[in-house]
Amino acid sequence: MTASEVASALVAAVHSGDLEALRQLVEEEPGLASSRLGGAAGGRTPLHVVTDWPGFFPNGPAAARLLIDAGADVDDRGDDEHGETPLHWAASSDDDAVAAVLIDAGAKVDMPDGSIGTPLANAVGYGCWNVARLLVARGATVDRLWEAAALGLLDRLEELVAEESVATPEDISQAFWHACAGGQRRAAERLLNLGADLGWVPEYSHGTPLDAARSRGTQRSNLIEWLEHRGARSCEPELEGGSNG
Repeated sequence: MTASEVASALVAAVHSGDLEALRQLVEEEPGLASSRLGGAAGGRTPLHVVTDWPGFFPNGPAAARLLIDAGADVDDRGDDEHGETPLHWAASSDDDAVAAVLIDAGAKVDMPDGSIGTPLANAVGYGCWNVARLLVARGATVDRLWEAAALGLLDRLEELVAEESVATPEDISQAFWHACAGGQRRAAERLLNLGADLGWVPEYSHGTPLDAARSRGTQRSNLIEWLEHRGARSCEPELEGGSNG
């Protein structure tokens, strides 16, 4: 097969969860697992294909393990626009099962310079709460006020408030917005008492803290979109019509 054909076959195998086809490709093409693919893969590594949006491909965790066992680099940044690792991508879709495989294989949980920052920053910023909690449990550093607020880490929140004695009103309002997005009432109340703006809207998103509190989070929105694409309908008409990210 040509390089383009190999890339297309690998993408098809990953997206369909065909582990046997993926295993055969890896065995027949030395170095494939650690390569950067052209064609349909657009410069991504095979692990980036596994973690690409929207994630949750059939047998995704097993596919990731197969590629890692075959030599895939869990911290390869590929040719992504932001130079993100597979863990950044898994964090951005909230695919916690695949993220766990990557972390078990040694992926750096504090790798910087993703589309928002570290995998944790990506996870929190995109409302990917399952991966965010997984990352914290696996040792990710929580060094931003808005990250601690979004995850309801009250002790860490107090530490950061104390450390950031010169935190601006915007810093407090940003953390408040993320606390609301994460459903963290105690953190939100603490930040409101510190002067957070109830009507603050971030430049990188839409809506007030109340709108953020009503959002569904990435994994739930992803599932809703998938169900709707498959033709599922709600018995409550007002619940239809798209999802909030």
